[in-house]
Amino acid sequence: MLRRDFLAATGKVGAAGLLLSAFPGRAIAEQELQSAVDASLKKRLADAALGAARSAGATYTDVRVGRYLRQFVITREANVQNIVNTESTGVGIRVIAGGAWGFAATNALTDDAVAAAARQAVAIAKANAKNQSAPVQLAPTPGVGEVSWKTPIVKNSMAVPIKDKVDLLLGVNAAAIGAGANFVNSMLFLVNEQKYFASTDGSYIDQDVHRIWAPMTATVIDKATGKFRSREGLSAPMGMGFEYLDGAPAEKTVTPAGVTTYKRSYDMKEDAIAAAKNARAKLTAPSVKPGKYDLVLDPNHLGLTIHESVGHPLELDRVLGYEANYAGTSFATLDKQKAAYQYGSDKVTIVADKTQPGSLGAVAYDDEGVKTKKWDLIKDGTLVDYQTIRDQAHILGKKESDGCCYADSWSSVQFQRMANVSLQPGKAKMSPAQMIAGVENGIYIIGDGSFSIDQQRYNAQFGGQLFYEIKNGKITQQIEDVAYQMRTPEFWSACAGSCDESDYRLFGSFFDGKGQPSQVSAVSHGSSTTRFNGINVINTARSLG
Repeated sequence: MLRRDFLAATGKVGAAGLLLSAFPGRAIAEQELQSAVDASLKKRLADAALGAARSAGATYTDVRVGRYLRQFVITREANVQNIVNTESTGVGIRVIAGGAWGFAATNALTDDAVAAAARQAVAIAKANAKNQSAPVQLAPTPGVGEVSWKTPIVKNSMAVPIKDKVDLLLGVNAAAIGAGANFVNSMLFLVNEQKYFASTDGSYIDQDVHRIWAPMTATVIDKATGKFRSREGLSAPMGMGFEYLDGAPAEKTVTPAGVTTYKRSYDMKEDAIAAAKNARAKLTAPSVKPGKYDLVLDPNHLGLTIHESVGHPLELDRVLGYEANYAGTSFATLDKQKAAYQYGSDKVTIVADKTQPGSLGAVAYDDEGVKTKKWDLIKDGTLVDYQTIRDQAHILGKKESDGCCYADSWSSVQFQRMANVSLQPGKAKMSPAQMIAGVENGIYIIGDGSFSIDQQRYNAQFGGQLFYEIKNGKITQQIEDVAYQMRTPEFWSACAGSCDESDYRLFGSFFDGKGQPSQVSAVSHGSSTTRFNGINVINTARSLG
């Protein structure tokens, strides 16, 4: 689920019901958000599972002891709509027996329950083996013994009193109303994944992962006409603690349009005030004239385009057709890599990176115990690689996994998920203002909006939050009703370059959906402001008669 789907759904069915169904677990008191499973218990349970699976005939076993904590604080204007604290704890066990996978899980944290689940996983694997045409081939990964890793946070979000969070959000809402908004929603989504992984490779990996997101939407109404416009917040969800919201001062970028966007800290109240004013300006902004334009795309817009047109189509399970239920397969088939397929212009180098500090996907090891890394997907415009996990690596002739395996719960089987996928900044010094100065007829787009993409990630359409007309190297006015159409390779081939590293920022998706039954993961996409020449723009305004 992407954030716009989530926000749309909350408006229709109510936040509490959706949150609890999307993230199953028991409701808990605020104080329990700071607790953890005892370290000695986690190792004992893991060893019980490993031993039971081996005795039952497994040739490989991995165990995940997980405690998943989530807090959601939801407000509207002067009201608190909901506060939800959830906890889900249990053990997931995956095995290979007879050359096939088996999986079982239990929420009972006892040796006997975990051993029984391990034996059940082996029985499932042996049943699956009767219908499997070829045995699972796991890329080797060295055991690392006992290691631990934690998101390098300064302030644990779960330890911040709920009153402080409510006061922050209600203050944000009041600021937006004071700046002219008629309605405003603001929320906090906080996640702490406590994950303990053990395997027959000899790894015992303890990881403590933290994420934070503070979405906000301001809406204004022209009471004379009934026309309304909204602008969402321009923050990115981050792999950080509460310092993202109360750090001083905010790390920000003032764009050539005068709109402030944020890097590794966020002034939510400042953004709410700007959102109200931007939304008000939308009411009188002229509608775009359809045609071909050079587009200048801000990072908090371009991230979604990267996500949909590069990140997903270069997941190897989609390429192979193994994954099609949730959003389709991929046009970027293996023959294209072998033929050195031109995915974009020579200005386009896109990397996958599970190690980037502050990103949503940053961990030290994936859910198969593979150490994470950074690698090229597209190099100087040429398709060079995909994203793989351990049982796919041999298909590409790789000797190791890329470390892209993840499950959103101890009760879910881990499978391939997208790494952080990012466009590398330009090497020559260039600011967004300098880039815009070279554009004769263009549109500057800030923030992500609605989108549509086909089942092979080839044809797509993207909107945004804010649009500004560029004429003869200058921003002339705010405009409305903009969406651009693209075919993935043609769009990336139209890339004329990116600003330098000083402009590099992260976009993020907190609820990226995949699979059936669906699982969600969090992933970031970095870029600097980037120019694309000659892109077809349509007018999305509707006439209601």
